[in-house]
Amino acid sequence: MKVVISINTSWNIINFRAGLIGALQKQGFDVVAVAPTDPYSPGLAHLGCRHVPLPMDNMGTSPVRDLALFARYLSVLRKEKPDLYLGWTIKPNIYGSLAAHVLGIPAINNVSGLGTAFLHQGWLTRLVRMLYRLAFSRSRTVFFQNTDDCRLFVETGLIRQEQAGILPGSGVNVSSFVQQQPVQRDEGQGPVFLLVARLLWDKGIGEFVEAARCVRQLVPNARFQLLGFLDVENRTAVPRTTVEEWQREGIIEYLGHTDDVRPFIAESDCVVLPSYREGAPRSLLEAAAMGRPLITTDTTGCRDVVEHGFNGWLCQVKDAGDLAEQMLAFARLPPEGKHRMGQNSRLLAERKFDESFVIKSYTDAIQQIKSSANPGIIN
Repeated sequence: MKVVISINTSWNIINFRAGLIGALQKQGFDVVAVAPTDPYSPGLAHLGCRHVPLPMDNMGTSPVRDLALFARYLSVLRKEKPDLYLGWTIKPNIYGSLAAHVLGIPAINNVSGLGTAFLHQGWLTRLVRMLYRLAFSRSRTVFFQNTDDCRLFVETGLIRQEQAGILPGSGVNVSSFVQQQPVQRDEGQGPVFLLVARLLWDKGIGEFVEAARCVRQLVPNARFQLLGFLDVENRTAVPRTTVEEWQREGIIEYLGHTDDVRPFIAESDCVVLPSYREGAPRSLLEAAAMGRPLITTDTTGCRDVVEHGFNGWLCQVKDAGDLAEQMLAFARLPPEGKHRMGQNSRLLAERKFDESFVIKSYTDAIQQIKSSANPGIIN
C-alpha cells in the first residue's frame, strides 16, 4: 500500500512527522512525501520515504497560481496512485485534498492551526472558509489540535461532526525530549526567558520585547532570548532590522535558528510564547517535556498546554504588561517552586501530549477507512 503525505515544507515533514512516517512504514505503507524542495528535502530519504518535489506559493493568493497547484496535485496523484492521501497546512489541505477527491483517493486532513487568515476578518477569511468547506466535504477524517478550532469548523458548517477528530497537537517524543534539571546559576545571574518560534508579530514577539523592558526595570540581570527563523515568507514577519535594533539595545539575544532546540531549552529557565492563536504550539510541548515552566497566552491552543499555577502562567493576548507580571511571578519563585513547576510540565507532557497518542489516532482512522463499506481504492 502507498500513502502520499503532503505539507508546505520538507522541513515540517522532517521535524514534525518523522514518528508518524515510521509508524506507517511499520504497517507496510510505502510513504511518498510531496512537498516543495528546500534544504531539508535530502533528509527525507533518511526517513525512508521518496520525495516528489511540488512547487508551492505558500503565502500567495493568486487564483491562477492556485489553479496551477491543483493541476500539479492532480498530475502527481494520478501518477503515484496512492491508497491514501494525508494533508497538513492550508494549501496541501485544500488543493491536495480536492485532487484526491477527484481521483477517488481517501483523504485524512490535519488543521494544525488557523493562522493569519482566521485572525483578521475580511475577504481572505471568507475565501479560505469557502475553500476549506469544498476541500473537506469528502475527507474521511479532519483532525484538529484543539477543541476551539474543531468547534469553529463544525459550527460554521466547514465539516460535519462525524468527520472531526481531536489530537494533542503534533505530539512530542518524550523519549527524545527528556526532562532536564533546572540550571544552577551563579549569584548575580538572572533568569533566562526563551521564546522559540518563527519571528512573526502574531507570535507575540513585540509583546515579549516590551515585557522584557518592563521586567528589566525590576530584575536587571534577567535575560531574554529569541530562537527561530527570520525573513520567513509571511506578511506578519518581524524585519531583520528590527531584531538587530533590539540586539543593539541589549534587551534581546537573538540565537538564530536550529534543527535541535533541546540545548537551548536546557539552558533556559522559563519558555515563553505570547502568541495570538495556535493549534497546539510545538515549542511549548517540547519545553514541557524537558521540564521547563511555561508562560503563554490565554487563547486557543496555547491554554491547552498550560494549567495556570500548576506548570506555568497564562497572560492576556496582546498585553505586554500582563506578560511582564507573569514573568515577574516566575522570577520571584524560590528555586524549589520553579523546580516543582518544571516537574509538573513534564508530567503534563507525558499524560496528554506524548506523540504515541497522535500516531494511534492516525492508525485508527486509517483502519476505519480500510474496514469501511466504501473504502475508496484501499484494499
